[in-house]
Amino acid sequence: MRIGIIAPPWVSVPPGGYGGTEAVVDQLARGVAAAGHDVMLWTTGDSTCPVPRGHTFDNAQHERIGSAVVELKHLIAGYQALDAWGADVVHDHTLAGPIYASRYSAMPVVTTNHGPFDDELAELYRTVAPRVPVIAISYDQARRAGALPLAGVIHHGVDLDAFPMGEGAGDAEGPYFLFLGRIVAEKGVDHAARAVRAHGGRLLIAAKMRERHERRFFREAVEPLLGDDVVYVGEVSHEEKVRLLAGATALVNPLRWAEPFGMVMIEALACGTPVVAYDMASAPEIVKPGVTGYLCADIDELAGCLAKVAALDRPTCRASVAERFTTERMVADHLAVFERLVRDATRGTGRPTLDAVAAAGTPSGNDAGTSGNGSRPPAAGTPRTGAGTSGNGAGPPGIDALSTTSRNGDGTGDNDTGAPGTGGSAVALAEESA
Repeated sequence: MRIGIIAPPWVSVPPGGYGGTEAVVDQLARGVAAAGHDVMLWTTGDSTCPVPRGHTFDNAQHERIGSAVVELKHLIAGYQALDAWGADVVHDHTLAGPIYASRYSAMPVVTTNHGPFDDELAELYRTVAPRVPVIAISYDQARRAGALPLAGVIHHGVDLDAFPMGEGAGDAEGPYFLFLGRIVAEKGVDHAARAVRAHGGRLLIAAKMRERHERRFFREAVEPLLGDDVVYVGEVSHEEKVRLLAGATALVNPLRWAEPFGMVMIEALACGTPVVAYDMASAPEIVKPGVTGYLCADIDELAGCLAKVAALDRPTCRASVAERFTTERMVADHLAVFERLVRDATRGTGRPTLDAVAAAGTPSGNDAGTSGNGSRPPAAGTPRTGAGTSGNGAGPPGIDALSTTSRNGDGTGDNDTGAPGTGGSAVALAEESA
């Protein structure tokens, strides 16, 4: 197949630092090419993903994130180029692209929602669903879509070779716990700091803090907690992230919003590092309590679980990713959907039914429901009843409703990383491989 992939214009692929969607797009493009298919990635000119690429903007448009003009210019040129290239199917990761895709009725298009199905996004996806199948990235996210028809659920995956096994040996100053993400209330960094301090351990905070609201939250809620036992190390590269994950006793991930998928959790587990998180959103689909980490209700319970997490078996943590969250599984699930779309288009049957697209997922033989068929509930961990369960979105007790600043819920990025955009004016379709 000739498969076109359209990435958002805000961050390069792969991201230079923080960027969840772009990391997933990078792995998907590489994996599809490795499976023997032709790939054209429509991205920004500073991307280095080693597949044929095209772009409108020379650099990632981080400083103009959310601009309708930027996104439309990017995706209009992308669809024109992919149509001229002869794409059999297009996988669109932008927000407006699936609406514009109606101009290309003969070209099958599928989209993935990397953000929450809140009221605004649900309405948008209800508009496109009759023409463009919509993929969810976790069962919790899918449940929150309500009556919106979905093509299925495909969990993200990681390249295990990029996340080597670690021993949790700490650093020169001894053992440490790790928080990895952004400095915002919904990521729960202040809860992580309070829990680790209550336990008597040491926390390293590796997190992005470049936006105004992030700096404000840092000053108000995080900086007062810093000390010898709570240390902010800044935003880190992939290499430094892997080193920190491999050396950590555990990843502390007390999310305070319904993040659609926790990419950072599977990255930690790939390094053999257990995860201690709040029992909400997608965490129960990833963490098996008492085996690969713990799911908690509040700060006190977080602190209690930190006291026993070091006893968990690190090879078992890594094995859980090898079984359920690999790039290969993610790619296979997507290819099954792509093949069904192309097959139905070739037959002239029009857009396949949602059941047909969902059935295209290839079961992976695990009990967590990570194949692309969207039919089985997760079983990595059993969500607790009451506050904080993944199904009701209530969150841990005492947490107020939060307005998120991000439309991306992949767990490591929110489409707000990358080089500042220069607003390149020329449309470039360069089959360039890095």
